[in-house]
Parts: sequence; structure tokens; C-alpha cells
Amino acid sequence: MTVADEIEKLNNLRRNGAITEEEYQKAKDSLLRQNETMGEKVGNMARNISSDENTWSMIIHFSQFCAYIIPLAGLIVPIILWQVKKNDSQFIDKNGKIVVNWIITEIILLIMFGILCFLLIGIPLLAALIVLSIVFPIIGGIKANNGVAWSYPFTIKFFSVD
Repeated sequence: MTVADEIEKLNNLRRNGAITEEEYQKAKDSLLRQNETMGEKVGNMARNISSDENTWSMIIHFSQFCAYIIPLAGLIVPIILWQVKKNDSQFIDKNGKIVVNWIITEIILLIMFGILCFLLIGIPLLAALIVLSIVFPIIGGIKANNGVAWSYPFTIKFFSVD
């Protein structure tokens, strides 16, 4: 029986004189409070689930910084995390694709800008790429932790994110 059915039942009892107006209000308030606490429990469960997804997505973004500790780990660790967790959630899968698209784009740009260093134009482009390789994962990780899948600008879409 739903809460609306219970309230209707109480209303009929009040109309028939079986309960007073005061008893009706108390019983109705009690029913509504029980419904709110049940809704809060369901909401908390949903938040815990999405919180776990958000955390894993954030970790995938931030794992790119492993390259500063162990060379090439910033390329390998995000891919491994994505492969391990992608079947757990569409949100994690989407963020993993975003990160892998960026990593591949970053490698291509690194090679191109490295070659352009011989013409000197590659030096400022390389510096900009280094800044973006720090800024984009931070923004992506923060947004993922807030439940938003943020696609890095200038990224070539090797894996469809949508």
C-alpha cells in the first residue's frame, strides 16, 4: 500500500468520525516522516554508488601523473584502470575513453611538436602541450569527481565517448 493510499484511508476514518482532526494530522505527519526517511535511505545508497563511480573516474584522470614517478606509467596505468573498471559503470567507461583519447592525441602532438622544434616553432608548442598535460587531467579529475564527464579540448576522438 502506498503512502497516498494510507493517507486516503486516514482521511476516510476522519470523515466517518472514527478519528479526530488532531489524530488525523499526527498519523499523516508520521506517515510522511517515514516516507522521507525511506527516501533519504534510497538517496544515500544512490549517492554512495555514484560516489564510487566518480572516485574511480577521478583516479583514472589523475593516474596520468604516474609518469612523473615512473616513466611511461602515466600511459599504462590509466589504460589498465579503465580496462579493469569499464564494465562496472558507463560513467567510468566514458571517462576512461576520454583519458585514452587524450593520451593518444598527446603522443601524436608530442612527436609533431618535437619535429617542429627544428624550426623553432615547436618549442612554444611543446611548452603549451606540457602545461595542458598538467591542467587537463586536473580539470577532468575534479569534474569527474563531481559527476561530469569532461572531454578534453583539442582531443582527437579515437574512441567514441557518446
